[in-house]
Amino acid sequence: MFLVVKIERERLVIISSLFLVFLGFLTALLNGRNDHLYRTLVAMVGLSIPLVLPGKLPDPPVKLRPFLAPVYNEKTMAILSIFVAIHVSLVNVPFTGHDLFHKDWRNADMISHFLGGLTVWIIVAEILSALESLGVQLTKRQVVVYSFVIFYALSLGWEVAEKLSESWIGFITESTGNKLRDLVMNTLGALLGLWMVEKKGYPFRLEE
Repeated sequence: MFLVVKIERERLVIISSLFLVFLGFLTALLNGRNDHLYRTLVAMVGLSIPLVLPGKLPDPPVKLRPFLAPVYNEKTMAILSIFVAIHVSLVNVPFTGHDLFHKDWRNADMISHFLGGLTVWIIVAEILSALESLGVQLTKRQVVVYSFVIFYALSLGWEVAEKLSESWIGFITESTGNKLRDLVMNTLGALLGLWMVEKKGYPFRLEE
């Protein structure tokens, strides 16, 4: 007699993403890529948090609830896990020696920026909408406007940090045109996130 355990769709996505990152970890061991070992270990630890934390801390401190809201929402974490798994796999395709992100297909960063924009905007918007638990009342319009302001601050900050790092990390050297393309892909991802939240109510719904 078999025991059938039903796993929610989003949790299954997170577990599957975790497994894909684990394959990347094994690939890093086979290829002797220390940078990717570190990257995959951090990713596996990060993706394990939404699977463990809600069970260990079902009632987080009130002041932390808005900031933990995305972590406790498996729908949001499923989106994050897809982004992390794909990004890690682009950097080192499992069981190959291909690094699409930095060497073999430099345009692969368009995928990461698109998914990253989607993920970052959703997380920021969810935190802002959850501030209600702290008595901060924001309208839907305010959440959308503030989330995009923060989103662009983070996006521009990331690009500036990359530019400043070029002097000692040569493989991340990018042209101004490439930076603009990154911002465009970030924006397209964020707009998809806005559409998902507004039209589909996924991974959360913005209240009026």
